[in-house]
Amino acid sequence: MNIIDAIAQQSPALAALRRDIHAHPELCFKEVRTADVVAQKLTEWGIPMHRGLGTTGVVGMVKNGTSSRAIGLRADMDALPMQEVNTFAHTSTSPGKMHACGHDGHTAMLLAAAQYLSAHRNFDGTVYLIFQPAEEGGGGAREMIKDGLFEKFPMDAVFGLHNWPGSDVGYFAASPGPVMASSNEFKITLHGKGGHAAMPHNAIDPVPVACQLVQAFQTIISRNVKPIEAGVISVTMIHTGEATNVIPNSCELQGTVRTFSLDLLDLIEQRMQHITEHLCTAFGLTAEFEFKRNYPPTINSAAEANFCRQVMASIVGADKVLVQEPTMGAEDFSYMLLAKPGCYAFIANGDGTHRDMGHGGGPCMLHNPSYDFNDALLPLGATYWVRLAETWLSPGPTHLPAISPAG
Repeated sequence: MNIIDAIAQQSPALAALRRDIHAHPELCFKEVRTADVVAQKLTEWGIPMHRGLGTTGVVGMVKNGTSSRAIGLRADMDALPMQEVNTFAHTSTSPGKMHACGHDGHTAMLLAAAQYLSAHRNFDGTVYLIFQPAEEGGGGAREMIKDGLFEKFPMDAVFGLHNWPGSDVGYFAASPGPVMASSNEFKITLHGKGGHAAMPHNAIDPVPVACQLVQAFQTIISRNVKPIEAGVISVTMIHTGEATNVIPNSCELQGTVRTFSLDLLDLIEQRMQHITEHLCTAFGLTAEFEFKRNYPPTINSAAEANFCRQVMASIVGADKVLVQEPTMGAEDFSYMLLAKPGCYAFIANGDGTHRDMGHGGGPCMLHNPSYDFNDALLPLGATYWVRLAETWLSPGPTHLPAISPAG
Protein backbone atom coordinates (compact mmCIF):
# COMPACT_ATOMS: atom_id res chain seq x y z
CA MET A 1 0.00 0.00 0.00
CA ASN A 2 1.22 3.49 -0.86
CA ILE A 3 0.54 5.16 2.49
CA ILE A 4 2.09 8.58 2.95
CA ASP A 5 5.13 8.19 5.22
CA ALA A 6 4.55 11.41 7.14
CA ILE A 7 1.03 10.25 8.02
CA ALA A 8 2.13 6.71 8.90
CA GLN A 9 4.66 8.16 11.34
CA GLN A 10 1.78 9.88 13.13
CA SER A 11 -0.09 6.60 13.70
CA PRO A 12 0.33 6.49 17.51
CA ALA A 13 -0.81 10.10 17.86
CA LEU A 14 -3.75 9.50 15.54
CA ALA A 15 -4.83 6.45 17.51
CA ALA A 16 -4.61 8.40 20.76
CA LEU A 17 -6.73 11.19 19.25
CA ARG A 18 -9.31 8.73 17.94
CA ARG A 19 -9.54 6.95 21.28
CA ASP A 20 -9.95 10.22 23.14
CA ILE A 21 -12.93 11.07 20.92
CA HIS A 22 -14.29 7.54 21.41
CA ALA A 23 -14.11 7.91 25.18
CA HIS A 24 -16.13 11.14 25.09
CA PRO A 25 -19.10 10.48 22.76
CA GLU A 26 -21.67 13.20 22.14
CA LEU A 27 -25.10 12.88 20.57
CA CYS A 28 -26.47 14.81 17.59
CA PHE A 29 -26.20 18.61 17.78
CA LYS A 30 -24.40 18.31 21.14
CA GLU A 31 -20.90 17.64 19.79
CA VAL A 32 -19.43 20.57 21.71
CA ARG A 33 -16.32 18.87 23.08
CA THR A 34 -15.68 17.05 19.80
CA ALA A 35 -15.98 20.31 17.84
CA ASP A 36 -13.60 21.93 20.33
CA VAL A 37 -11.05 19.16 19.76
CA VAL A 38 -11.37 19.60 15.99
CA ALA A 39 -11.04 23.39 16.27
CA GLN A 40 -8.03 23.10 18.58
CA LYS A 41 -6.20 20.86 16.13
CA LEU A 42 -7.01 23.02 13.11
CA THR A 43 -5.80 26.10 14.98
CA GLU A 44 -2.61 24.27 16.00
CA TRP A 45 -1.92 23.55 12.34
CA GLY A 46 -2.67 27.09 11.18
CA ILE A 47 -5.90 26.20 9.38
CA PRO A 48 -8.60 28.92 9.41
CA MET A 49 -12.10 27.69 10.16
CA HIS A 50 -15.74 28.57 10.53
CA ARG A 51 -17.77 27.21 13.45
CA GLY A 52 -21.47 26.89 14.12
CA LEU A 53 -22.92 25.62 10.84
CA GLY A 54 -25.65 23.14 11.69
CA THR A 55 -25.25 24.09 15.37
CA THR A 56 -21.89 22.44 16.10
CA GLY A 57 -20.35 21.94 12.65
CA VAL A 58 -16.79 22.99 11.84
CA VAL A 59 -15.42 23.80 8.39
CA GLY A 60 -11.66 24.16 7.91
CA MET A 61 -10.12 25.83 4.86
CA VAL A 62 -6.75 24.95 3.33
CA LYS A 63 -5.84 27.07 0.31
CA ASN A 64 -2.89 27.12 -2.05
CA GLY A 65 -2.12 28.69 -5.40
CA THR A 66 -4.45 30.78 -7.50
CA SER A 67 -7.04 28.32 -8.79
CA SER A 68 -10.71 28.91 -7.96
CA ARG A 69 -11.36 25.16 -7.91
CA ALA A 70 -12.41 23.65 -4.59
CA ILE A 71 -13.23 20.25 -3.10
CA GLY A 72 -15.13 19.30 0.05
CA LEU A 73 -14.16 16.39 2.31
CA ARG A 74 -16.70 15.43 4.97
CA ALA A 75 -16.49 13.51 8.26
CA ASP A 76 -19.31 12.99 10.77
CA MET A 77 -18.73 13.59 14.50
CA ASP A 78 -21.74 12.34 16.48
CA ALA A 79 -22.25 9.17 18.53
CA LEU A 80 -25.25 6.91 19.13
CA PRO A 81 -27.64 6.78 22.12
CA MET A 82 -26.65 3.26 23.21
CA GLN A 83 -24.72 1.65 26.05
CA GLU A 84 -21.22 0.41 25.28
CA VAL A 85 -20.31 -3.04 26.66
CA ASN A 86 -16.58 -2.80 25.96
CA THR A 87 -14.33 -2.36 29.01
CA PHE A 88 -11.00 -1.42 27.42
CA ALA A 89 -9.23 1.78 28.43
CA HIS A 90 -10.91 4.06 25.90
CA THR A 91 -14.48 2.87 26.46
CA SER A 92 -17.22 5.50 26.68
CA THR A 93 -17.19 7.63 29.81
CA SER A 94 -20.78 8.74 29.16
CA PRO A 95 -23.44 6.16 30.09
CA GLY A 96 -25.95 5.58 27.30
CA LYS A 97 -23.70 7.12 24.64
CA MET A 98 -21.29 5.31 22.34
CA HIS A 99 -19.28 5.72 19.16
CA ALA A 100 -20.71 2.54 17.65
CA CYS A 101 -20.53 3.64 14.01
CA GLY A 102 -16.93 4.81 13.73
CA HIS A 103 -17.51 8.54 13.54
CA ASP A 104 -14.60 8.92 15.97
CA GLY A 105 -12.38 7.30 13.34
CA HIS A 106 -13.87 9.34 10.50
CA THR A 107 -13.10 12.55 12.39
CA ALA A 108 -9.54 11.43 13.20
CA MET A 109 -8.83 10.45 9.57
CA LEU A 110 -9.94 13.82 8.25
CA LEU A 111 -7.92 15.62 10.93
CA ALA A 112 -4.84 13.65 9.91
CA ALA A 113 -5.42 14.65 6.29
CA ALA A 114 -5.90 18.27 7.35
CA GLN A 115 -2.54 18.30 9.12
CA TYR A 116 -0.73 16.92 6.08
CA LEU A 117 -2.51 19.13 3.56
CA SER A 118 -1.71 22.24 5.61
CA ALA A 119 1.94 21.30 5.96
CA HIS A 120 2.59 20.34 2.32
CA ARG A 121 -0.02 22.10 0.13
CA ASN A 122 0.77 20.10 -2.98
CA PHE A 123 -2.28 21.32 -4.86
CA ASP A 124 -3.74 24.38 -6.55
CA GLY A 125 -7.11 25.45 -5.13
CA THR A 126 -9.04 25.04 -1.90
CA VAL A 127 -9.79 22.03 0.30
CA TYR A 128 -12.79 22.44 2.60
CA LEU A 129 -12.69 20.13 5.62
CA ILE A 130 -16.30 19.54 6.70
CA PHE A 131 -16.78 18.17 10.22
CA GLN A 132 -20.49 17.50 10.38
CA PRO A 133 -22.76 16.99 13.39
CA ALA A 134 -25.85 14.85 13.77
CA GLU A 135 -25.64 12.18 11.10
CA GLU A 136 -27.38 9.65 13.35
CA GLY A 137 -30.94 10.80 12.78
CA GLY A 138 -30.54 14.53 13.20
CA GLY A 139 -29.92 15.44 9.56
CA GLY A 140 -26.82 17.50 10.32
CA ALA A 141 -25.86 17.64 6.64
CA ARG A 142 -29.23 19.17 5.82
CA GLU A 143 -28.83 21.71 8.62
CA MET A 144 -25.33 22.71 7.50
CA ILE A 145 -26.68 23.25 3.99
CA LYS A 146 -29.54 25.36 5.39
CA ASP A 147 -26.96 27.46 7.21
CA GLY A 148 -25.19 28.21 3.93
CA LEU A 149 -22.49 25.52 3.65
CA PHE A 150 -22.26 25.62 -0.13
CA GLU A 151 -22.81 29.39 -0.41
CA LYS A 152 -20.14 30.26 2.16
CA PHE A 153 -17.77 27.59 0.86
CA PRO A 154 -18.38 27.10 -2.88
CA MET A 155 -16.96 23.76 -3.99
CA ASP A 156 -17.00 21.77 -7.20
CA ALA A 157 -17.71 18.42 -5.55
CA VAL A 158 -18.05 16.85 -2.11
CA PHE A 159 -16.88 13.47 -0.85
CA GLY A 160 -17.62 11.23 2.13
CA LEU A 161 -16.05 8.05 3.53
CA HIS A 162 -17.43 5.42 5.92
CA ASN A 163 -15.79 2.39 7.52
CA TRP A 164 -17.29 -0.99 6.65
CA PRO A 165 -16.77 -3.96 9.01
CA GLY A 166 -16.43 -7.49 7.72
CA SER A 167 -13.90 -6.90 4.92
CA ASP A 168 -10.11 -7.11 5.25
CA VAL A 169 -8.19 -3.91 5.96
CA GLY A 170 -6.62 -2.57 2.78
CA TYR A 171 -9.76 -2.67 0.65
CA PHE A 172 -11.92 0.22 -0.56
CA ALA A 173 -15.26 0.28 -2.35
CA ALA A 174 -16.96 2.94 -4.46
CA SER A 175 -19.68 2.79 -7.09
CA PRO A 176 -21.75 5.20 -9.18
CA GLY A 177 -25.48 5.40 -8.61
CA PRO A 178 -27.43 4.50 -5.46
CA VAL A 179 -25.31 3.11 -2.61
CA MET A 180 -27.62 3.71 0.37
CA ALA A 181 -31.39 3.89 0.60
CA SER A 182 -33.83 6.54 1.68
CA SER A 183 -35.05 6.30 5.26
CA ASN A 184 -38.72 6.92 6.00
CA GLU A 185 -41.16 6.20 8.83
CA PHE A 186 -44.91 5.69 8.96
CA LYS A 187 -47.49 5.69 11.73
CA ILE A 188 -51.04 4.49 11.09
CA THR A 189 -53.78 4.69 13.71
CA LEU A 190 -56.96 2.69 13.10
CA HIS A 191 -60.08 3.84 14.94
CA GLY A 192 -62.89 1.35 15.49
CA LYS A 193 -65.36 0.76 18.33
CA GLY A 194 -64.39 -1.18 21.40
CA GLY A 195 -66.52 -3.77 23.09
CA HIS A 196 -66.70 -7.08 24.91
CA ALA A 197 -64.56 -9.80 23.31
CA ALA A 198 -67.48 -12.23 23.74
CA MET A 199 -69.77 -10.00 21.71
CA PRO A 200 -67.73 -8.87 18.68
CA HIS A 201 -70.87 -8.10 16.67
CA ASN A 202 -71.40 -5.06 18.90
CA ALA A 203 -67.93 -3.69 18.17
CA ILE A 204 -65.81 -2.64 15.18
CA ASP A 205 -62.57 -4.51 15.74
CA PRO A 206 -59.43 -2.75 14.41
CA VAL A 207 -57.12 -5.72 15.05
CA PRO A 208 -58.04 -7.95 12.06
CA VAL A 209 -57.89 -4.88 9.82
CA ALA A 210 -54.38 -4.16 11.10
CA CYS A 211 -53.41 -7.75 10.29
CA GLN A 212 -54.74 -7.41 6.76
CA LEU A 213 -52.86 -4.13 6.31
CA VAL A 214 -49.56 -5.74 7.21
CA GLN A 215 -50.10 -8.36 4.51
CA ALA A 216 -51.54 -5.94 1.96
CA PHE A 217 -48.53 -3.63 2.20
CA GLN A 218 -46.29 -6.44 0.98
CA THR A 219 -48.31 -6.67 -2.23
CA ILE A 220 -47.10 -3.17 -3.04
CA ILE A 221 -43.57 -4.54 -3.31
CA SER A 222 -44.57 -7.74 -5.11
CA ARG A 223 -47.24 -6.34 -7.43
CA ASN A 224 -46.78 -2.57 -7.85
CA VAL A 225 -42.99 -2.22 -7.90
CA LYS A 226 -40.92 -3.26 -10.92
CA PRO A 227 -39.10 -6.49 -10.07
CA ILE A 228 -35.74 -4.91 -10.95
CA GLU A 229 -36.27 -2.10 -8.43
CA ALA A 230 -35.61 -2.46 -4.71
CA GLY A 231 -37.97 -1.40 -1.97
CA VAL A 232 -38.66 -2.49 1.60
CA ILE A 233 -41.78 -1.99 3.73
CA SER A 234 -41.40 -3.24 7.30
CA VAL A 235 -44.16 -2.97 9.90
CA THR A 236 -42.09 -3.15 13.06
CA MET A 237 -44.57 -2.14 15.79
CA ILE A 238 -48.24 -2.89 16.49
CA HIS A 239 -49.73 -1.43 19.66
CA THR A 240 -53.27 -2.20 20.78
CA GLY A 241 -55.39 -3.59 23.60
CA GLU A 242 -55.26 -3.61 27.38
CA ALA A 243 -57.13 -6.77 28.40
CA THR A 244 -57.76 -10.19 26.89
CA ASN A 245 -61.55 -9.85 27.07
CA VAL A 246 -61.78 -6.36 25.55
CA ILE A 247 -61.89 -5.45 21.86
CA PRO A 248 -59.84 -2.24 21.67
CA ASN A 249 -61.04 1.07 20.30
CA SER A 250 -57.92 1.61 18.23
CA CYS A 251 -54.76 0.00 16.91
CA GLU A 252 -51.47 1.67 15.94
CA LEU A 253 -48.98 0.40 13.37
CA GLN A 254 -45.50 1.84 12.85
CA GLY A 255 -42.59 0.93 10.62
CA THR A 256 -40.12 1.96 7.98
CA VAL A 257 -39.88 2.23 4.18
CA ARG A 258 -36.61 2.11 2.26
CA THR A 259 -36.02 2.80 -1.44
CA PHE A 260 -33.20 3.80 -3.78
CA SER A 261 -35.30 6.32 -5.73
CA LEU A 262 -37.70 9.12 -4.89
CA ASP A 263 -40.12 8.04 -7.64
CA LEU A 264 -40.49 4.62 -6.04
CA LEU A 265 -40.89 6.26 -2.64
CA ASP A 266 -43.74 8.38 -4.01
CA LEU A 267 -45.44 5.26 -5.36
CA ILE A 268 -45.13 3.33 -2.10
CA GLU A 269 -46.42 6.19 0.04
CA GLN A 270 -49.43 6.72 -2.24
CA ARG A 271 -50.30 3.01 -2.37
CA MET A 272 -49.96 2.60 1.40
CA GLN A 273 -52.30 5.51 1.99
CA HIS A 274 -54.87 4.30 -0.55
CA ILE A 275 -54.87 0.74 0.82
CA THR A 276 -55.25 2.04 4.38
CA GLU A 277 -58.13 4.36 3.56
CA HIS A 278 -60.10 1.92 1.41
CA LEU A 279 -59.60 -1.11 3.65
CA CYS A 280 -60.75 0.89 6.66
CA THR A 281 -63.79 2.13 4.77
CA ALA A 282 -64.68 -1.45 3.83
CA PHE A 283 -64.65 -2.49 7.50
CA GLY A 284 -66.26 0.64 8.92
CA LEU A 285 -63.14 2.09 10.53
CA THR A 286 -61.42 5.46 10.18
CA ALA A 287 -57.66 5.95 9.96
CA GLU A 288 -54.94 8.51 10.52
CA PHE A 289 -52.04 8.05 8.10
CA GLU A 290 -48.69 9.72 8.81
CA PHE A 291 -45.64 9.31 6.57
CA LYS A 292 -42.36 10.98 7.51
CA ARG A 293 -39.52 11.25 5.02
CA ASN A 294 -36.14 11.29 6.74
CA TYR A 295 -33.01 10.87 4.61
CA PRO A 296 -33.21 10.67 0.80
CA PRO A 297 -31.28 7.95 -1.05
CA THR A 298 -27.50 8.39 -1.32
CA ILE A 299 -26.71 8.50 -5.03
CA ASN A 300 -23.13 8.90 -6.26
CA SER A 301 -22.45 10.74 -9.50
CA ALA A 302 -20.68 8.52 -12.01
CA ALA A 303 -17.68 10.70 -12.85
CA GLU A 304 -16.83 11.37 -9.21
CA ALA A 305 -17.29 7.74 -8.15
CA ASN A 306 -14.97 6.49 -10.87
CA PHE A 307 -12.48 9.23 -10.02
CA CYS A 308 -12.46 7.96 -6.41
CA ARG A 309 -11.87 4.42 -7.63
CA GLN A 310 -8.81 5.56 -9.55
CA VAL A 311 -7.42 7.36 -6.50
CA MET A 312 -8.03 4.26 -4.37
CA ALA A 313 -6.26 2.08 -6.94
CA SER A 314 -3.21 4.34 -6.80
CA ILE A 315 -2.99 3.60 -3.07
CA VAL A 316 -3.94 -0.09 -2.66
CA GLY A 317 -4.02 -1.45 -6.22
CA ALA A 318 -6.95 -1.95 -8.57
CA ASP A 319 -7.60 -5.48 -7.26
CA LYS A 320 -8.48 -4.06 -3.84
CA VAL A 321 -11.01 -1.52 -5.11
CA LEU A 322 -14.39 -3.22 -4.95
CA VAL A 323 -17.83 -2.41 -6.30
CA GLN A 324 -19.95 -1.37 -3.34
CA GLU A 325 -23.11 -3.41 -3.08
CA PRO A 326 -25.96 -1.02 -2.23
CA THR A 327 -27.34 -1.27 1.28
CA MET A 328 -30.78 -0.42 2.63
CA GLY A 329 -29.14 1.58 5.41
CA ALA A 330 -29.44 5.37 5.16
CA GLU A 331 -27.01 8.28 5.35
CA ASP A 332 -27.57 12.03 5.49
CA PHE A 333 -24.61 12.69 3.20
CA SER A 334 -27.37 12.16 0.65
CA TYR A 335 -28.42 15.79 1.19
CA MET A 336 -24.98 16.97 0.10
CA LEU A 337 -25.13 14.78 -3.00
CA LEU A 338 -28.48 16.34 -3.92
CA ALA A 339 -26.73 19.72 -3.96
CA LYS A 340 -23.32 18.80 -5.39
CA PRO A 341 -21.73 16.04 -7.45
CA GLY A 342 -19.64 13.68 -5.38
CA CYS A 343 -19.13 10.20 -4.00
CA TYR A 344 -19.81 8.40 -0.74
CA ALA A 345 -17.20 5.63 -0.48
CA PHE A 346 -16.27 2.86 1.95
CA ILE A 347 -13.08 1.67 3.64
CA ALA A 348 -12.85 -1.85 5.07
CA ASN A 349 -12.70 -2.04 8.88
CA GLY A 350 -11.56 -5.66 9.26
CA ASP A 351 -13.19 -8.59 11.04
CA GLY A 352 -12.91 -7.31 14.60
CA THR A 353 -9.68 -9.07 15.60
CA HIS A 354 -8.05 -5.65 16.04
CA ARG A 355 -9.99 -5.01 19.26
CA ASP A 356 -8.09 -4.77 22.55
CA MET A 357 -8.65 -7.04 25.50
CA GLY A 358 -11.83 -5.95 27.21
CA HIS A 359 -14.04 -5.73 24.15
CA GLY A 360 -17.58 -7.00 24.41
CA GLY A 361 -18.62 -10.46 23.34
CA GLY A 362 -20.66 -9.27 20.38
CA PRO A 363 -19.52 -8.83 16.77
CA CYS A 364 -17.55 -5.80 15.65
CA MET A 365 -20.40 -4.54 13.49
CA LEU A 366 -21.87 -1.07 13.10
CA HIS A 367 -24.37 -0.07 15.80
CA ASN A 368 -23.32 -3.02 17.98
CA PRO A 369 -22.36 -2.36 21.64
CA SER A 370 -19.13 -4.37 21.12
CA TYR A 371 -17.97 -2.34 18.11
CA ASP A 372 -14.70 -0.42 17.95
CA PHE A 373 -13.09 1.42 15.06
CA ASN A 374 -9.91 -0.14 13.68
CA ASP A 375 -7.00 2.26 14.22
CA ALA A 376 -5.05 0.59 11.40
CA LEU A 377 -7.37 2.46 9.03
CA LEU A 378 -6.32 5.91 10.20
CA PRO A 379 -3.19 6.42 8.03
CA LEU A 380 -4.84 4.64 5.08
CA GLY A 381 -8.00 6.73 5.21
CA ALA A 382 -6.02 9.94 5.71
CA THR A 383 -3.83 9.05 2.73
CA TYR A 384 -6.95 8.57 0.62
CA TRP A 385 -8.27 12.00 1.59
CA VAL A 386 -4.94 13.65 0.79
CA ARG A 387 -4.49 11.96 -2.58
CA LEU A 388 -8.12 12.64 -3.51
CA ALA A 389 -7.70 16.36 -2.81
CA GLU A 390 -4.25 16.62 -4.41
CA THR A 391 -5.35 14.79 -7.55
CA TRP A 392 -8.62 16.71 -7.88
CA LEU A 393 -6.75 20.00 -7.49
CA SER A 394 -3.67 18.99 -9.46
CA PRO A 395 -2.14 21.95 -11.30
CA GLY A 396 -1.09 19.69 -14.17
CA PRO A 397 -2.24 16.50 -15.89
CA THR A 398 -3.03 13.64 -13.54
CA HIS A 399 -1.42 10.22 -13.82
CA LEU A 400 -3.92 7.88 -12.24
CA PRO A 401 -3.77 4.12 -12.84
CA ALA A 402 -6.17 2.61 -15.30
CA ILE A 403 -9.11 0.95 -13.57
CA SER A 404 -12.42 -0.22 -14.94
CA PRO A 405 -15.30 2.06 -13.97
CA ALA A 406 -17.87 0.56 -11.66
CA GLY A 407 -21.35 0.37 -13.01
